[in-house]
Amino acid sequence: MQNPLKFECKHRIVRLQQLMQNNEILGFLITQNVDLYYFTGSMQTGYLFIPAWGDPIYYVRRSVQRALGEAVIRTVPLGSFRNFGELLKTDFPQVFELSNLIVAMEFDVAPAQLVNRISGLIPQVNIIDGSTLIREVRMIKSSYEIQAIKEAARVIDLALENAIDYIYEGMPEYELIARIEFDIRMNGHIGMMRMRAYNQEIVTGVVGAGEAIATPTYFDGPAGGIGLTAASPQGAGRRQFQRDEPIFVDIGCCINGYVIDQTRTLVIGNMPQDMAVAYGVAERILKNTELKLHPGTICEELYKSAFDDAKASGLFAYYMGYGSDQVSFLGHGIGLEIDELPILAKGFMTPLSEGMVIAIEPKFTFPGLGVVGIENTYAITKDGYEKLTISREGIIRI
Repeated sequence: MQNPLKFECKHRIVRLQQLMQNNEILGFLITQNVDLYYFTGSMQTGYLFIPAWGDPIYYVRRSVQRALGEAVIRTVPLGSFRNFGELLKTDFPQVFELSNLIVAMEFDVAPAQLVNRISGLIPQVNIIDGSTLIREVRMIKSSYEIQAIKEAARVIDLALENAIDYIYEGMPEYELIARIEFDIRMNGHIGMMRMRAYNQEIVTGVVGAGEAIATPTYFDGPAGGIGLTAASPQGAGRRQFQRDEPIFVDIGCCINGYVIDQTRTLVIGNMPQDMAVAYGVAERILKNTELKLHPGTICEELYKSAFDDAKASGLFAYYMGYGSDQVSFLGHGIGLEIDELPILAKGFMTPLSEGMVIAIEPKFTFPGLGVVGIENTYAITKDGYEKLTISREGIIRI
């Protein structure tokens, strides 16, 4: 039986090569772990060179043995890095014998030091930023990728339902996320969630309640959390859950490299009336957005429509954060990383297309009181959308 990943990687490489040809880029040197995995099926340390025409080569430093067993494209030992420039010229004469040669790299994630070293090895080459092309290819998911995200959704739903039985008054936040992490690890979660943005890190879930979860942090999202220490200033801390306050459960799961993102709002007892009203607005924004989820809708239009709904509700001051810590998006693409394209934000004029997978997360942050909201993940289909998140909605009472 043919390895499905081999077909996937071949198709992905062809799509990138088409974009390279359209932009007169003759070669692409890929170095980031996630991008290496996406195009080769392996995440061993090395460099993938994709010519605009012809077959790519994966040059591996460590572990060559493992990469040879995992990668679905031609894989060779890197050897001495100082000879890498000459190796590229030997293996790709159709590229490196040309004048006015343009090679792309992922400037959004590649360290400047590495780019400078590569430039020194191939000084005749003009190295440009090709990160947008990579992200555009990854923005469209195949059925293979969507199936992995569906499995992550199934596992996170199981963990949420178990968590509902765990929660009790006086329970510390960290205990809840620990129980969730145990459940998802026992069901295939790889133990990490990946982000592409510089200096952005993400924990398995942002879980908390009251003033703690409403505390802002560096993470680019509407909810922060105290965390256990300033060395990891986000998510669950030591605060204990109390009756009649919103418990915010924004959790993810990563299966075979692919992540799901969902948020649910819980309460022990009864939700305060003003919080219940805000949650209702969040659900209404989500349902109104769903009506517009079909190919051709401009991402900015979804953002603006939700923005207008929040303004009309009279709760805009608390929408997607508070004060200077409000974030300016409604949702984001998701896949191997939690912050993929497209972005549902002002100025993002990309139309929705079949195969995009997006998380939509209208939320309200009340300083000193808590955060309420909902988040689902969706795949855009030929005729509309498929909701990949399967967990029950509404305020979940404990």
